Amino acid sequence: MSGDYYVGVDVGTGSARACIIDDKGEILAIASKPTQLFRAGPDIYEQSTEDIWSAICECTNKVIAESSISPEAVKGVGFDATCSLAVLNKDTHGPMSVQGPDFTNTTHSVILWADHRARDQAERINATGHNLLRYVGGTMSLEMEMPKILWLKEHMPADLFAKCKFYDLPDYLTFQATGNEARSNCSLVCKMGFVPQGVDDSREGWSRDFCKQLGLQQLCDEDFISIGGIPGKNGRVLSAGELVGGLTEKAAAQLGLKAGTPVGSGVIDAYAGWAGTVGAKVEPKDLVGGIQRLSINGSENSASASSGIDEASHRLAAVAGTSTCHLAISKDPVFVPGVWGPYKGALIPDYWMAEGGQSATGALLHHIITTHGAYKQAEEAASKQGMGIFEFLNRRLEQIRQDTHAPSIAYLIRHTFLYPDYHGNRSPLADPDMRGVIVGLGMDADIDALATHYYAALEAIGMQTRHIVDSLNAAGHKITSIFMSGGQCKNPLLMHLLASCTGLPVVMPEYIDAAVVLGAAFLGVQAATKDDLWTVMARMSKSGKIVHPSDDQREMNLLNTKYKVFLDLADSQRRYRSAVDALDDQE
Repeated sequence: MSGDYYVGVDVGTGSARACIIDDKGEILAIASKPTQLFRAGPDIYEQSTEDIWSAICECTNKVIAESSISPEAVKGVGFDATCSLAVLNKDTHGPMSVQGPDFTNTTHSVILWADHRARDQAERINATGHNLLRYVGGTMSLEMEMPKILWLKEHMPADLFAKCKFYDLPDYLTFQATGNEARSNCSLVCKMGFVPQGVDDSREGWSRDFCKQLGLQQLCDEDFISIGGIPGKNGRVLSAGELVGGLTEKAAAQLGLKAGTPVGSGVIDAYAGWAGTVGAKVEPKDLVGGIQRLSINGSENSASASSGIDEASHRLAAVAGTSTCHLAISKDPVFVPGVWGPYKGALIPDYWMAEGGQSATGALLHHIITTHGAYKQAEEAASKQGMGIFEFLNRRLEQIRQDTHAPSIAYLIRHTFLYPDYHGNRSPLADPDMRGVIVGLGMDADIDALATHYYAALEAIGMQTRHIVDSLNAAGHKITSIFMSGGQCKNPLLMHLLASCTGLPVVMPEYIDAAVVLGAAFLGVQAATKDDLWTVMARMSKSGKIVHPSDDQREMNLLNTKYKVFLDLADSQRRYRSAVDALDDQE
């Protein structure tokens, strides 16, 4: 096959994936490989840098073979990964152990994003009230890298900690590929406490007084070289997709590619999802409710590519899987309580990103279904009918609606109210202590009860999405549509509820299951062509499908009323906790 081709690599929580695309953005082959996850306690999640790299290499070799593309025809490579902390030896560049208490097992060299060991460290960081916290939503999450680095500082032997250098996982991948220590602005700004030079008089990007307050003086003494260095002095910080360097001979041989192939600066996986999602082409006439200006490249309604990016500020990217990340871009910084950011230049230079999210969406549905007493019975019935559990439950709900002559499925559970924060709230409350609530349970435990319980969870996901959208818009964003990717897009009932609960159209790209790895491939295109990311997205993104809110006014009225109850459930839970916690203060 002739032409130019590009490889994208995506490292998720449980697997690595690679794809190869042509110069029109068509995915020619895709491969995945599970990665190891080590659990040593309820808050401990660890991985191996070597295992992750091995899985990546297996995937890239597979897509090259399956697509019958010559390695010489691959013109660029892009990487994305979870925002996990990878730790290497400064001198040998080999893995360092993150597993306490002895820190000798170097197979455990990554602290996964979901690891919550650094709760105390995060609380102390937030207690400083430092100005840089403004740029992470007001509080630094224990899932970010600084709390984890501080935890290692306080638990590792001092001589071992002194040997460590730290990477957000996407930067480890580009280092492994190129041997270059350049860091991604996306990773540093979003997860490492880096404030770009020029923002709030930041001169070095890193805050010396902040690190001193935390007891991380060592980082200051070495001019922050172990976390990437100071731009223009001893470090390079690159925009998404900017050229890091070429593949080394060793990495090229492992990946099955050609040495010297350009590698673009990596990004966090959700941000690659933004690139692979919000560019979905839609006809302006297909969008209603005052949002006709959402054309991808601005050609119909705008004079330049930059104005096309501005139009994208009305699109909320929802990258869904186990959890869901919500990303919004803006020309100017918008500070939203409980939403991470604003992050300057996280994807597009001089544009700001806000990152919200739901800690459990896919995981919530799995939990609700598999812990119900009728699960095995429903699973067997679904299998006999040759369908998955979600399709089975969706069909059962529609049958119940018809049998009861209900005006809508929503009407079936009009007196059931579910609050979905079974794993804490990421946005917009930023409260890890929030938990799930169900009002309206009865004694029924059959398949119909499972179906309605499942529907209540779908509805709650839609309600919480509205809560996030409302919070973004109240602070100054102007979100008028949701662009969604991930396996949840295959559930038409959930898509209907997301559109109806928020009152916004939901647009799904062509590659709903591969939007993230496609976004990574776009970074490879950038590195090879020097085109900016938006230009690449406008040229290579495919048409999207649209789901509009319900045209049944009774259903919309019901959902609007239940949204008020949803907000009250959140407020009431926090009041209840405060009342009980006050008893401890009295003792």
